[in-house]
Amino acid sequence: MLTRIFSKSKPINFVIVFFIILLAFSVANVKLFIQTISFGLFLEKTTWFLTCWLLIFLFNFIVVKNSLTKRNHYQILLFGLFFLAFPQTTVNENILLANLFFLFGFRRILSLRSQIRVKKKLFDAAFWFGIATLFYFWAILFVVVIFGALLLYTDNRLKNWIVPFVGLVTVFVISISLSVIFYDDFFEILNIPPTLVSYNYTGYNSAKDLIAITLLFSFGGWSAIHYVKIFQKKKRASRPSYKVVFITVIIAFIIAILAPQKNGGEFLFLFTPLAIIITNYIESIKEKWFKELFLDILILVPFLLLML
Repeated sequence: MLTRIFSKSKPINFVIVFFIILLAFSVANVKLFIQTISFGLFLEKTTWFLTCWLLIFLFNFIVVKNSLTKRNHYQILLFGLFFLAFPQTTVNENILLANLFFLFGFRRILSLRSQIRVKKKLFDAAFWFGIATLFYFWAILFVVVIFGALLLYTDNRLKNWIVPFVGLVTVFVISISLSVIFYDDFFEILNIPPTLVSYNYTGYNSAKDLIAITLLFSFGGWSAIHYVKIFQKKKRASRPSYKVVFITVIIAFIIAILAPQKNGGEFLFLFTPLAIIITNYIESIKEKWFKELFLDILILVPFLLLML
């Protein structure tokens, strides 16, 4: 039933996704609310819930604005289901904020296709990614997406390649200045973790996490293979945007591998590109029964995981 509802753009779709995110957020925070109940805590958690909700709206705006999918709402359904499969992503405040600023930068990169105010957009993208790095160090890797976009969108003038570095340096200088003022230390505000990389995956040992990760990578990987074929059939003018999404999912995957703390929150960066990629694959499926089965599994598994 949900597959038919989300096959078209309807306001009711946002209401359904709202309750999916609310369920994910409640699951992740239920123990905290049982132990400590206060107005201040409720206000704080409401703010973070609204941040999760803002991510959905911003993500949908980017997808619609850049025509990354057809006129449906599969993408926001998938984003909400990913939250439900990985409810721990809703409680990691730093990663939520990093993802928010990542989306701001991602939007500016995709807008490069208009070839209007290119330098400003490059600066903005690097600036937003720089701010995202203040909250989650490995978000710095998304700068690679900017340079990938430079190869795809622009005429590769030397000035355009310098601008992203200016954006990053601007964030760095402002951050150090604020750090000295408020903490009397040059690098305190940069939030650099003591351990930058970890290959210890014991944090994923639970059956719930293993099933969720398998779902994300199996369906995402299968869709990504077909996604390459899909964007090759798109109009030449729109191909760069699809390629930027593909570069983004690779970088997000690398971030998940390098993450110093393997608690599931690092998968949040994969939600945006994978939701776009899987939606494109769903749209390309011609067999109705297979499309229904594919979506039903994606919908049912996150809900079943709540029982584990």
